[in-house]
Amino acid sequence: MGERERSYRYVGPAELMAAVRPGVGGRRIGSAADFDGWVAEQPAEELAEPFTFVVGVDGVLRLAPRRSEHVACAGGDRVLSAGEIGFVREAGRWAVSEVSNQSTGYCPDGRSWAEVARALDAVALPRPSGFTHEVVFRRCTRCREHNIVREDDFVCVFCGSYLPPVWNMDPTG
Repeated sequence: MGERERSYRYVGPAELMAAVRPGVGGRRIGSAADFDGWVAEQPAEELAEPFTFVVGVDGVLRLAPRRSEHVACAGGDRVLSAGEIGFVREAGRWAVSEVSNQSTGYCPDGRSWAEVARALDAVALPRPSGFTHEVVFRRCTRCREHNIVREDDFVCVFCGSYLPPVWNMDPTG
């Protein structure tokens, strides 16, 4: 299966972590049958928008409604990736139409795509070759604020300091 890149600890607001209820998280999608059952339960208007997803440390995809917090979808646990994912029906089957690593709670690195690809392949969902929208997260080493890097401008929007070129969102490693 290959070596895991990294797992991500929740680094978002403490009050969101405190609101997580044990045993309640996103729907575990470990097989094509799991996905078929889940997608059949979704209202058409929900399927028109992306969903919240995480890939748990077990390598399994978990899905929740878009407005769900990633930390709730993960049940408060570490993840291998997190973001938003959309689906489209093509030639009589479901496929991934868009997928990003946009999760300001876990701030996963773009390298987490490998884990997303493994999880989607395990449920036989056709997918793109990478994130369709990749977000670059950095923590400012001066003011400690979380930043989303836009247009390769590695400058903190809060204090103007330069941001590191490598992922550093989890100070505990």
